[in-house]
Amino acid sequence: MTRLAVIGAGAWGTTLAHVAARRVADVLLWAREPDVVHNINSAHENRRFLSDVALHQHVRATNDIHDAVRERDVIVYAAPSHVLRDVVRASATCVSAHAIIVVATKGIERQTLALMTDVAAAELSGRTVVAISGPSFAAEVARDQPTALVAASADLASAEAIQHVFSTTTLRVYTNDDVAGVELGGALKNIMAIATGIADGLELGLNSRAALITRGLAEMTRLGVALGARAATFAGLAGLGDLVLTCTGALSRNRALGVEIGRGRRLNDVLAERETVAEGVVTTESACDLAARESIEMPIVQSVARVLFDGWDPRAAITALMSRDLRSERDE
Repeated sequence: MTRLAVIGAGAWGTTLAHVAARRVADVLLWAREPDVVHNINSAHENRRFLSDVALHQHVRATNDIHDAVRERDVIVYAAPSHVLRDVVRASATCVSAHAIIVVATKGIERQTLALMTDVAAAELSGRTVVAISGPSFAAEVARDQPTALVAASADLASAEAIQHVFSTTTLRVYTNDDVAGVELGGALKNIMAIATGIADGLELGLNSRAALITRGLAEMTRLGVALGARAATFAGLAGLGDLVLTCTGALSRNRALGVEIGRGRRLNDVLAERETVAEGVVTTESACDLAARESIEMPIVQSVARVLFDGWDPRAAITALMSRDLRSERDE
């Protein structure tokens, strides 16, 4: 019998536990917040992060991370990127040698510029690691809106095992062996969502949004290929699919943050009002550093960084993008 743990009870972690419980009879969800644990165990709800969703009865919650991972066959890490390493390290002594590790976090570690699967692999040496990503708002998945995801791993058997754990009649999971491409697509699209949100906040129209999404995809692909990913992956679910969803969807936290910035608000003021994480903020800094390291041009990413961190006027940043030297659309 498969025993599964999800580490991180935000909206996405809770949703993955809820979905897995349809196929796995023993699902344990770790939350840092005592009220979340109480609500899940007493009422089968996560009122703080995933309100108005009745969770599957097989989902149980705990505040003890060691109990959560002990003797589990599959462990899904869904903590925010800036704390993922600490969370994995805190659980490492109780993780079974045979456990399949699934990383559901989208981001790039700020200090090391490591992908999230690399963070998990470094802290859990010898375990097989799978990334799960794709265009998915947690609330829609939890409410059985048809969704498609990607499970990516260098080990096909592990990717297929995770594919079967999470696939339902409303959630279709594909496999992929381009882990870097899947992870970078999931991380970098959050920056582009901030950019399109800024444009929307400035009321620049749909033409501007289309241009930012398309040229943003070109930047994502350019960096991904430099880091060993396949260009084709960025045309798939974890690239273009997630990019379109996050740049246009009303439920996108990163786009919503960008809208507020475009309307003239400061980053710190917007962040102070939020309990949930907009991963694109941290990823913007990491992507700038990666682009500099690899000598890759990423003008949209760099413009977002200047607006967020250097006080640039959002409208001036758009003007600067439009005034760049003319060039061919295709990178040769």
